[in-house]
Amino acid sequence: MIFDLDDTLLNRHQAVDKMFSFILETCYGDVEHSTENKMLKLFKEYDKRDYGNSDKSRVFESLYDEFSPKQRIPKNYISDFWNSHFPNCFSADQSTLNIVNTIKVHAKVAIVTNGSIHRQKAKISNSNLGDCFDTIIISEEVGFWKPDNRIFELALNKLNVQPEETLFVGDDIEKDIGGCQKANIKGIWFNPYSNKNDTEIQPFAEINSLDKLLDYFR
Repeated sequence: MIFDLDDTLLNRHQAVDKMFSFILETCYGDVEHSTENKMLKLFKEYDKRDYGNSDKSRVFESLYDEFSPKQRIPKNYISDFWNSHFPNCFSADQSTLNIVNTIKVHAKVAIVTNGSIHRQKAKISNSNLGDCFDTIIISEEVGFWKPDNRIFELALNKLNVQPEETLFVGDDIEKDIGGCQKANIKGIWFNPYSNKNDTEIQPFAEINSLDKLLDYFR
């Protein structure tokens, strides 16, 4: 069983909230609650727009344009600031660790994630996920990005398993499910927020909590 990382094993929404609080404290200090809510909403929109982009300077500059900061992080330091602090905003639920370790008793397990080597490795380390998996593949490290079928095929080769005996679990219907299907792997769509599927991609299954994965090993 192969897993996506962000918004599957780790709750990126919560991490973005924590990161925003740190940026607020660093750049703005005290602001009114109503203003803070507006800033957070915009920050999340900017982050979503630049999701997967290793350079987060556009996110910060867009926020600064809308809300003038007391202290501006220099543009050439924004990436270092983000890479230093954002991975520390992640944590894995104990229930997630328990589920993965239970599955590992029955099957080989791996992570396939898009993103920078430094940031993704730091998230995995901070979340105590590293020891749970047989192999971890990060797009920047291997030169392929989901939904490219080659990154999924690389995972199959590293695990020494066949696609027909493998399941992929991810939250992104196009990158995760569409991508793994190109490699003939069945895709389980992790959809805890009941998002609508506006694509032609049909997942093998859909779940709203990771504990449903245990049903495949009973």
